[in-house]
Amino acid sequence: YSAPLYVNAEFENGETGEIKSQTVFMGDFPLQTPHGTFIIGGTERVIVSQLVRSPGVYFDRTPDRSSDKEVFGAKIIPSRGAWLEFEIDKRDFLGVRVDRKRKQSAIVFLMAIGMTKPEIREAFEGYPLVLDALENETIETQDEALTDLYRKIRPADTATPEAGRNLLDSFYFNTKRYDLARVGRYKINRKLGLEKDYNDRSLSQEDIVATIKYLVTLHAGGATFAGKRDGEDVELRVDVDDIDHFGNRRIRQVGELIQNQLRTGLSRMERVVRERMTTQDAEAITPQSLINIRPVNATIKEFFGTSQLSQFMDQNNPLAGVTNKRRLSALGPGGLSRDRASMEVRDVHPSHFGRMCPIESPEGPNIGLIGSLATFGRINPFGFIETPYRKVVNGHVTDEVVYMTADRDMDHVIAQANQKLDKNGDFVEKDALVRDAAGEAEDVPVDMVDYMDVSPRQMVSVGASLIPFLEHDEGHRALMGTNMQRQAVPLIKSERPLVGTGAEWRSAVDSGDVILAEKPGVVVYVSADIIRVMNDDGTTSSYKLAKFQRSNQTTCYNQVPLIKDGERVEKGTVLADGPATEKGEMALGKNLLVAFMPWNGYNYEDAVIISQRLVQDDTLSSIHIEEYEIDARETKLGAEEITRDLPNVGEDAVANLDERGIIRIGAEVEAGDILVGKVTPKGETELTPEERLLRAIFGEKSREVRDTSLRVPHGETGTVIAVKEITREDAEEDGDELPSGVNQMIRVYIAQHRKITQGDKLSGRHGNKGVISRILPEEDMPFLADGTPVDIMLNPLGVPSRMNLGQVLELHLGWVAHQGWDISLDPDLEAEWKQYVPKGAEKAEPGTPVATPVFDGVKQETLKGLLSTTLADRDGNKLVGDNGKATLFDGRTGEPFPKPISVG
Repeated sequence: YSAPLYVNAEFENGETGEIKSQTVFMGDFPLQTPHGTFIIGGTERVIVSQLVRSPGVYFDRTPDRSSDKEVFGAKIIPSRGAWLEFEIDKRDFLGVRVDRKRKQSAIVFLMAIGMTKPEIREAFEGYPLVLDALENETIETQDEALTDLYRKIRPADTATPEAGRNLLDSFYFNTKRYDLARVGRYKINRKLGLEKDYNDRSLSQEDIVATIKYLVTLHAGGATFAGKRDGEDVELRVDVDDIDHFGNRRIRQVGELIQNQLRTGLSRMERVVRERMTTQDAEAITPQSLINIRPVNATIKEFFGTSQLSQFMDQNNPLAGVTNKRRLSALGPGGLSRDRASMEVRDVHPSHFGRMCPIESPEGPNIGLIGSLATFGRINPFGFIETPYRKVVNGHVTDEVVYMTADRDMDHVIAQANQKLDKNGDFVEKDALVRDAAGEAEDVPVDMVDYMDVSPRQMVSVGASLIPFLEHDEGHRALMGTNMQRQAVPLIKSERPLVGTGAEWRSAVDSGDVILAEKPGVVVYVSADIIRVMNDDGTTSSYKLAKFQRSNQTTCYNQVPLIKDGERVEKGTVLADGPATEKGEMALGKNLLVAFMPWNGYNYEDAVIISQRLVQDDTLSSIHIEEYEIDARETKLGAEEITRDLPNVGEDAVANLDERGIIRIGAEVEAGDILVGKVTPKGETELTPEERLLRAIFGEKSREVRDTSLRVPHGETGTVIAVKEITREDAEEDGDELPSGVNQMIRVYIAQHRKITQGDKLSGRHGNKGVISRILPEEDMPFLADGTPVDIMLNPLGVPSRMNLGQVLELHLGWVAHQGWDISLDPDLEAEWKQYVPKGAEKAEPGTPVATPVFDGVKQETLKGLLSTTLADRDGNKLVGDNGKATLFDGRTGEPFPKPISVG
């Protein structure tokens, strides 16, 4: 999936002035699919965005080891090129480091870049530290300064003013070697109060003077610094920079990463072009003959194939795919390395709020280095993450949404999203809890509030926003729950959660695994493979469905139509479900009846007991598709051959092969069965006398081949569902490329139907994971008063010490949703909890799905009230009491258990 790249190249002959122009092919360039992935070598890959330190100017203060004073430093960091560092040490000496070499006087550096002593005196009026250093400086002219500078940077070479000038130019003033990038210019302008054009990407005298002034002000303990912003004179706050702040870390997205690779490739190509220009005859030169595209192609191929940031797309389920694309990694080229990353870099920072999720991160050595974009975060043109806020005017919350970067929202007073508002959008209370400009939480009068959060789930990622009652889970367990949702295997029949958070539909749709109608219209044709819609504007849209394809994780990727012939659809209607979705909603698991109780010690230490019903009904069964490949090559002794005529193999072993020697579709295979018969020529061997006699009589050369067939590996079984065959001739017609020396390539796909068994891992959404220890017959499981057996027994000791109470609340709300409710069953009409029940949800049928959004969910008293008003069963009994507990009976003896048990 790529497109050819053509470039118009011109070659100008300096002597004759003639210009030859030509279109040059620059190689195939991978294209991005509509879902943001790349297809490289037949597999889907994702390029993960990288979190790096932004170019710009940074100030810091570090305590000096030998004295009680502090050392102040300033670094000008470009996007590429040499660093420039200034520092004021314990003796108040103003020094400079060029390209991380020895420290030398900053005054000499200023003179070397072309300032005279009177100019320096004028520029730094009112900065005694600089003026004193200027008086003590013995060097008088620019040439002396350049010589001195060169001598200190390159002590081995002879120092001349010319050499010094060239060195400085190549370090800081040559645009080819030094580039601040637009973002670096933006950061320098903001920090130092300059107003230079963003396209001015090289260092200037003005930048260096302003940096030294700011550093001296910081050292002197000054609070403000005069500068300009938006054309007005302003007093900027003087402060050191925190490099872990999201105002100082930016995102490099796919485009920029590829651009950097391309730049290296082109500079390698430039070398080749220069070389060829000197060797070839000037008259005969054409651009095509000079350009060698190999280095460019090689760098791009290397980036997509082997870069740390180019990852095999996680296609376990739709959530895994979405998360993979929204991942932010601090690792990779130009980033951090695992071993050198400190605690500070990994830590959650206040500026992550609404930008990077504080929960979703790996548990291993990468913790804190790999994160996930928060739900409403977006990336601005400079690569900084922005998060939305609602504007507040005089205590009235408007509908205007403003996106802000981390360095801007520090200047405002921001209220939280679940602050109570009346129907006009005014604050109900006089005071609001806010985060003030210093980053502290406090109550302030509402007319001081500038902005308000958009939504309570603004701070967490998509994965974490799918966990109901997340606010009742301890952080580590929430992290495990978020990460384990991505490992859920798509089941044969998906079932959406009874207790959701309201983010299920959006996350499934954005994963790109469900099919949506592009325009309004009427469905005219539906089959398992294709849906056709006659649109209102007279055009017809066809939507192809993927059937039983193998995903990157060998799970089964299958799409199922949801609509019927003749049905009317609007734009954005869900036409077909993908894996692990139901009716367009994310459906990662199953709704099971859970009891929190021990059972003969079989659920000790997080083990789980499940009912045989889950195996019989295929409740937790899934399909996995494996791919096996074999190719027939040209060898030194002749060509390999695909055939069913194999030496020393019985007829029953090849019974399922067709006349070509390839397995038939639908065959059930086990370990060791032949999938594709293949023979390879053997070398000539010394013949025994008997063979020589046979040879003499029959005059034929007995076939010297050995059996090299493709067989099913150990431990694998299943059904053959597809066979793909590519031969040399086909490949030339379709434009596919077979590797050289390969005549024929065959891929066999085998589907396995896996049932849940002992030793499999089961998990809830709250980090409550366990391994199945026993599968009990349905009749042995504990049952409710109406005879319903529970599906699964969890150890109650898994809750208190881990503090993930979300699972208990989910269990109770799940029972309410399963049974249905009617709040009028509570005789107290004015009950406090009823005001929290949304309009239209006063009563509900059994099996009604409910949503409890993250940080804004069901109140505990409401949950208690709902439990007391659940509908009774057909005999008029309420199986579960108002406290969420029920009397369970032992399936083996029929006796009730002594104490009520939480069921839901």
